Amino acid sequence: MLHKVFLALFFLSAAAAADDNAAQFGGHTKFALTSQAYPDQSVFRDLVGSNTLDVSGDLRLNLEHSMRRWSFDAAYQVLVLNGDSIELGRALPGGTDIFFPGLPDDSRRLFDLTKVMRDSDKTIVLHRLDRLTLGYTSEKSVVRVGRQALSWGNGLFYAPMDLVNPFDPAAVDTEYKGGDDMLYLQYLLDSGDDVQGAYVARRDLVSGDLKTNEATAAVKYHGFFGEVEFDLLLAQNYGDTVVGLGVSKSLGGAILRGDVVVTDADADTFVQLVTNLTYSWNWFDRNMSGAVEYFFNGFGQRSGRYDSGSLANNPDLVNRITRGELFSVGRQYLAASVMIEMTPLWGLTPTVLANVSDPSGLFQLVTNYSVSDNMAFLASINVPIGPKGSEFGGIESGLPDRFLSGGAGLFAQIAWYF
Repeated sequence: MLHKVFLALFFLSAAAAADDNAAQFGGHTKFALTSQAYPDQSVFRDLVGSNTLDVSGDLRLNLEHSMRRWSFDAAYQVLVLNGDSIELGRALPGGTDIFFPGLPDDSRRLFDLTKVMRDSDKTIVLHRLDRLTLGYTSEKSVVRVGRQALSWGNGLFYAPMDLVNPFDPAAVDTEYKGGDDMLYLQYLLDSGDDVQGAYVARRDLVSGDLKTNEATAAVKYHGFFGEVEFDLLLAQNYGDTVVGLGVSKSLGGAILRGDVVVTDADADTFVQLVTNLTYSWNWFDRNMSGAVEYFFNGFGQRSGRYDSGSLANNPDLVNRITRGELFSVGRQYLAASVMIEMTPLWGLTPTVLANVSDPSGLFQLVTNYSVSDNMAFLASINVPIGPKGSEFGGIESGLPDRFLSGGAGLFAQIAWYF
């Protein structure tokens, strides 16, 4: 019932703001095709055949309205997915589904603003509110309450300081980050430093009740020490104490960044470290921008075994993967990418994500092309590399001579903005 009230408010606000110069109304439609191949010894091949093919649609309507110091932000989405991966998701053996993120779900969130309209055969249709925020801004402070997005930390591919809905390192379309129900505060000091705070309320999955040990409460101090930019983080995240330090500094023509995050959980204390170097240059009259990043994941498997039986002995890792906080089961990773501006309208980005302990990795080739002022094409080829039993080569399924492995994949998307 609650989502219907908010949907009505969204459309009433959009209609009322249509003739208001202080309001901005826009959005996009996206249509995507995703294909994934499966090798002979893949358990997925046994379930759905040699490959899957999916078609998806995404309609997003954005409304922003400001009046003096007050602001209102809302985003309504309709998501449609039709294809073989839906059948695969339903047929996955128990314990393996943690590696396959599902569609948006508000079961943990304070408000249920997502409604599944159809879930049958090979089709899922849902609509939701991904943003619904009321804000107030003064000369030195910002207050926002409602469903909104938050991004912290210096990680480019892996982001241990980003506690709320971080992106998967392999994600191709990162235009919008998922929103969560939170209170956000920011205060600007006279020195130019600032203090940010956030509280994300969540519900227990079993009882549906609000629980403090499911919430995230965080404070981050952002400041400058000479030429060094730094962040200090103190948080309670799902009942665990989190302390973080991030730094960023120019190094010649490059930028060096890094975060160290320490989590005090019930079972142990875990350390995560990410550091990266970015540099831009011109080569053969083409603008290029490169990045290399190292990530140490203290939650990762020390044994190097990633089957469900081994993961069961590491609940801190499994919980974070299930909650969408972490996407890596190993301990040490290297990532590198180069963005090549082939033309002013066409970009090409080869990327490698590697588990250096296996070793195994994922090669991505992403291309984006601006078709017109309001139309864009985005595509990627994804190729996993590594031996069977490795993270990217195929995790052991628990069945004889069967692995949770995938072959080459293709993603293609056309987006129209209005």
